[in-house]
Amino acid sequence: MTSEACTRGVRVRVEPTYIPEHSNPPERWLFTYTVEIVNEGEETVQLRSRHWVITDAHGHTEEVRGPGVVGVQPVLPPGERFSYTSFCPLTTPFGTMHGSYQMVTEDGASFDAEIAAFHLSTPYAVN
Repeated sequence: MTSEACTRGVRVRVEPTYIPEHSNPPERWLFTYTVEIVNEGEETVQLRSRHWVITDAHGHTEEVRGPGVVGVQPVLPPGERFSYTSFCPLTTPFGTMHGSYQMVTEDGASFDAEIAAFHLSTPYAVN
């Protein structure tokens, strides 16, 4: 199930996928997620950092913060898009992720672009 949010013209879409060939139930389930960030606003923005909140099926929450995404801090002029794929291992067959990207405009103003919650779930999981 895809999630989508738009903050100050920055649209963030996420599509998660379960990867059974790299999972090892019942110890680990691996998920990838593809993110598309589209600047629908009128000002150039740069993604400076990320903040993820990952919650497994037992309610255990982990927060991940860091600079950029996949080693870059992309600059997005109006109308531009940036996509990347990353992964998340879980110790349960389902969980959720949500978070934000810290964005900075050309004039130095910063804001958090929302990453709407999405489910990480194996095809056979009952949640």
